[in-house]
Amino acid sequence: MDDLSAPAVPRRTRADAQRNVEALLKAARTVFDTSGVNAPAKEITDLAGVGVGTLYRHFPLRSDLVKAVVESGIDACAEWLRQYTEFLGTKRGLAPALHSGDPAYEALPGHFLEKVGPVLTQLLDAAAAAGEVRDDVSTHDLLYAIANLCMPVPGQGPEYNQRMVALLIDGLRAPRQGGSSDSSSTDDGR
Repeated sequence: MDDLSAPAVPRRTRADAQRNVEALLKAARTVFDTSGVNAPAKEITDLAGVGVGTLYRHFPLRSDLVKAVVESGIDACAEWLRQYTEFLGTKRGLAPALHSGDPAYEALPGHFLEKVGPVLTQLLDAAAAAGEVRDDVSTHDLLYAIANLCMPVPGQGPEYNQRMVALLIDGLRAPRQGGSSDSSSTDDGR
């Protein structure tokens, strides 16, 4: 068998290359927060502890890096949302108890908003500025939507929760030029 007929096997990213990408993304987030997206590349690479060549190998254009930073933030938010709804879903009765009006739980929404609100606001603002998320979604809108996702629906299992998370995330997407935002179809094909 010659090499030309063998199917191409996708190469796994080397561990050091993956660490470099993660370091670059982390550094870029920090630098973008303090100096804006037009900050010198050297500032990012110095903070990441890599050379400029490494930056351009992974992100040939500045827009590639900005896009990757925004996407990684959106991915992190989506993963957090999935884990959070899964967590509450596994704690049967927790979400209704938290929404019961019991005075013992009164401080929890404020605590949650204090811890999550600023980070979520920053993420939404960056994603909206990049055109990835609708610009009319507030932190409170998103947090209330998440809270509603956490309320159990009788007779529905984890697949239903995953579908609702996917619909929420899809609904956050900014409309694409010439059309509306992507939408998930329902189970009956609509």
